[in-house]
Amino acid sequence: MSLTVDHRLDREVTVSVGEAALFTYVYRPDTPQLESPKPYLHPVRTRAGELVSLFRPHDHVWHKGIAWSLPYVGEHNFWGGPTYVHGRFYVQLENNGSAVHRRMTELSAGNGTARLGHELDWTSQQGAPVISEERSLTASLAGEDAWVLVFGTRMTNVSGGTLTFASPTTRGRENAGYGGLFWRGPRSFTGGTVVSPDGTGADELRGKRAEWFAFRGRHDGTDTASTVVMVDDAGNPHHPPQWFTRSEEFACLNPAPFFSEELDLPDGHRLAFRYAVVIADGECDPRTLADVGKAAL
Repeated sequence: MSLTVDHRLDREVTVSVGEAALFTYVYRPDTPQLESPKPYLHPVRTRAGELVSLFRPHDHVWHKGIAWSLPYVGEHNFWGGPTYVHGRFYVQLENNGSAVHRRMTELSAGNGTARLGHELDWTSQQGAPVISEERSLTASLAGEDAWVLVFGTRMTNVSGGTLTFASPTTRGRENAGYGGLFWRGPRSFTGGTVVSPDGTGADELRGKRAEWFAFRGRHDGTDTASTVVMVDDAGNPHHPPQWFTRSEEFACLNPAPFFSEELDLPDGHRLAFRYAVVIADGECDPRTLADVGKAAL
């Protein structure tokens, strides 16, 4: 079956297979400033139509499906909500920046693939330029029960000074190195299984290094299972990354490139990342799905 795209101008793009929507990419959201407005993917569904993303949960309203979210870009918070300040815990500062859509550069579907490209301007809460970004999303089918999203970003520092990319862990909070491509799973996935190349577990796998991680969970109503796999491209900075993952409190996966190691980006320089996200129906073999993701990269 072929993929199709439905563009709601100046708002969002939905990618479908047949009559089934796989995901909606909201590139110009109406997000409150304190949640650091940025594009996101939600809803995200399996080929069978099961929902595998969560939008604006009450515990962390800045979590929105799948999003490129960075808590520290210099002094700016592009994650959302308060900023971790060592010795004071989380403090609401006037630093919630925005990643604002500038223009669409590609939107196409054909040969079983859908492609979207656009440019964004990252600005401080006060409106000053911080990052100029070129972003791409490519979706393709993988057999009868899975599909793959490849997310790519190239970010250029336009702030006028060096920007340090960091995490709460590099700023003093133990084992909280989140930041990067972040997936928040549905409520029913709480207590699900985290899978790494070295075995299965849950929250105790947080902070481990690996080229891929997976999450298996079950759905309310249907009692069916789904599997989500995220793959870090071998060319990404700090590959293989440490992973920020949760299961016991809520379901999430995040290959976190700045988990315990900061990165300085001088003015005018560029930083690039690529990831594959594989969404599958059932309790699939995550290693096989990871190979699918690697091939897509």
